[in-house]
Amino acid sequence: MCEPPRSPEALRRHYEVERELARRLRHSSRAERAALYQTLYTELFARVPDHPRLTRREDPERTRRAVAARLALLRPFLGRTQTFLEIAPGDCALAFAMCQHAREVIAVDISDQTAPTAQRPPNFRLVVYDGYHLDLPPASVDLAFSYQFLEHLHPEDVPGHLQLIHRLLRPGGVYVLATPHRFSGPHDISAHFSDTPEGFHLQEWTYGELRTALRQHGFSRVCPYRAGRLHAHPLWDTLERTLEGIWACFPRRWQRRLSRRLFQSVTVAAWK
Repeated sequence: MCEPPRSPEALRRHYEVERELARRLRHSSRAERAALYQTLYTELFARVPDHPRLTRREDPERTRRAVAARLALLRPFLGRTQTFLEIAPGDCALAFAMCQHAREVIAVDISDQTAPTAQRPPNFRLVVYDGYHLDLPPASVDLAFSYQFLEHLHPEDVPGHLQLIHRLLRPGGVYVLATPHRFSGPHDISAHFSDTPEGFHLQEWTYGELRTALRQHGFSRVCPYRAGRLHAHPLWDTLERTLEGIWACFPRRWQRRLSRRLFQSVTVAAWK
């Protein structure tokens, strides 16, 4: 189901409001962000009542396709997953589906966004936290997952997030994550007005940048996905970084246009 078109005036209003709020977040301290992460979206939706997240009608078929696509990313690891952790699960549709594949499923978010009528499986648990402190035992998770999450973190908070996931994973555990690719971005509302993200995407990534960050925070191996398939051979790592090195030489506007198909997202699996 397609979302209703928005007028140029509505897009501009959304852009101005989100840019204002994002600037507040970009220039905040860590102590301030603990509160801002939980309130800024509420303020955004109040000031932009035609925001797509509010006007989008429920579409069970779209939800089904999204869950199926994310399960496909996780499929290589399902047979040996006892405990699954999802960061920022939203309506928890994927987490509920994962209850059929794991003994224990933990969903972690800054608020409870599940529908009041949602049927929670007995092996599902939702943990609400402040974005920083998560009271879960170390080395207790086999498979962690986040989708379209990392770009919303303040750059100063990314190391802490990666350290947290690394701490929670058992030896040999895996973190699968997907985030928009910087070359084809921006992927927030500023896509209509700018060549760089100015809204709630505080940082968009390349594969090389994300790989470096993961390795710096203890992950021993990082492998890319292409067309939804995990490619574990080391040549794929080399190919990905070589292509990004070539694309980085293009002027920003050309880079953005030429990247629409080749570099839509950065999706990786990272092993502890």
